[in-house]
Amino acid sequence: MGHAKKDAQFQPLNIALLTVSDTRTLATDGSGDTLQTCLQGSGHLLADRQIRPDDIYQLRAVVSDWIARDNVQVVLVTGGTGFTVRDNTPEALLPLFDKTIEGYGELFRQLSHAEIGTSTIQSRAIAGVANRTVIFAMPGSPGACRTAWEKVICEQLDARHRPCNFVEMVLPDVSSACGPRS
Repeated sequence: MGHAKKDAQFQPLNIALLTVSDTRTLATDGSGDTLQTCLQGSGHLLADRQIRPDDIYQLRAVVSDWIARDNVQVVLVTGGTGFTVRDNTPEALLPLFDKTIEGYGELFRQLSHAEIGTSTIQSRAIAGVANRTVIFAMPGSPGACRTAWEKVICEQLDARHRPCNFVEMVLPDVSSACGPRS
């Protein structure tokens, strides 16, 4: 668990949620439901939620729209990170990133190993920053979404987490998101 800075205040972020699936609907989207419950339970706001088929250009269009908006600070994408012919999420998102967050995928796979063993090598979980918007992509199972949120993303979207978090970058009025280690 990370360190919390006592004088920092929690800042709710506007988070858009995209489920990548050729078959799911809002009624059958367990992964999207898991992420929505997690983000709202942590005090963040759901800015938008959509489901799109695993098509590179449709995914880019939705995420490009969100990263162009001032009212979206974070994008969560679930699904399309495997190795089948229809898994195109990394290919859709990588060209949009100004910077990649390599440590996210590495940490996600390390944490997943305890849960699913070596099958974690088939996860192409990625993250990056585009236009001061943080984007996290994870596999399309509710368990993978819960692992990503609870063990990585949640702390990184909390201004109280130290020594570093992404809140200062997405909300420039928040100071000292990366302060000295205590």
